[in-house]
Amino acid sequence: MKKNIINKKSEAFLEKYINNPSPTGFESNGQKLWLDYIKPYIDSHFVDTYGTVVGVINPEAKYKVVIEAHADEISWFVHYITKEGFIYLRRNGGSDHQIAPSKRVNIHTKKGVVKAVFGWPAIHTRTAADEKSPKLDNIFLDCGCSSKEEVEKLGIHVGCVVTYEDKFMVLNDKYYVGRALDNRIGGFMIAEVARILKENNIDLPFGLYITNSVQEEVGLRGAQMIVESIKPNVAIVTDVCHDTHTPMINKIKQGDFKCGDGPVLFYGPSVQNNLLDLIINSAEKNKIPFQRGAASRATGTDTDAFAFATGGVASALISLPLRYMHTTVEAVSKEDVENVIRLIFNSLQKIKNNHDFRYLKQLNF
Repeated sequence: MKKNIINKKSEAFLEKYINNPSPTGFESNGQKLWLDYIKPYIDSHFVDTYGTVVGVINPEAKYKVVIEAHADEISWFVHYITKEGFIYLRRNGGSDHQIAPSKRVNIHTKKGVVKAVFGWPAIHTRTAADEKSPKLDNIFLDCGCSSKEEVEKLGIHVGCVVTYEDKFMVLNDKYYVGRALDNRIGGFMIAEVARILKENNIDLPFGLYITNSVQEEVGLRGAQMIVESIKPNVAIVTDVCHDTHTPMINKIKQGDFKCGDGPVLFYGPSVQNNLLDLIINSAEKNKIPFQRGAASRATGTDTDAFAFATGGVASALISLPLRYMHTTVEAVSKEDVENVIRLIFNSLQKIKNNHDFRYLKQLNF
């Protein structure tokens, strides 16, 4: 396999995919883009009621392996419109109120996108004695209207979803930057795995279910649903974790992970150690750099949803270090992205048909 996996075509898809809004509960447009990209590399696909999309290779095989990411991004809901025409919000996922002031947003309505901004009192009007920090109950949108009625004429109502308008960029030819890299970069990486499996004529002895789940940001809901439909034997999940080498992050609390040093392989109760060992051996054999992390009770990712479903699914988590999570300038190392793709690609080839990952095999007395 060539050293560089990502090409101009796939990077163009990544940019288009990141720039397309895909808020939790409203992922369908992004899912269409993703499915269109992977269709040449799969045998079939299906979609569930809430919008999770699954591309399948070898759909007739009884032994099933999932590679998974989540498609949704954090956003806001219109919650309250004042008589003066200002808009207050509720979170849809873990949106960060502190980054909101002065950000430009898109309000999604049935009439189309309405532009708005997060307003904030000018520095000249504030004093140190009563300086206020941005909070959920004091940040607001201004869409240029002077009354509630004027706002409503634009098609805005309670429940409209709001996303930031920030776009994809490449920083110093080393980092992909944009909103929603958590975790559409994961959807991109598993799509690239499907592509290079096809281009390298790799025949897997099992069914591969390339799964782009919805609603992770509100409690792993998409994964909880789709695992019941697929009923897989194995699940390799990819998501993001914190680069802890940027300012103001405590490594004692958050761990020691760095963009550019490779994927992070997590230990934890939901991670099946035999599967994890297979992935580690694959990394070492193929000289793929990796880092190690420890989760406590849960990983907080779709790994947990797969692991503890349908009687237990051998699951593992491959994380991508990311800077500035849940902001509009999330950043990941291009080299790390390639290495996650490479690691999944090589690990899949080490899984056998009917691979038994149990800690204890059947005992005969």
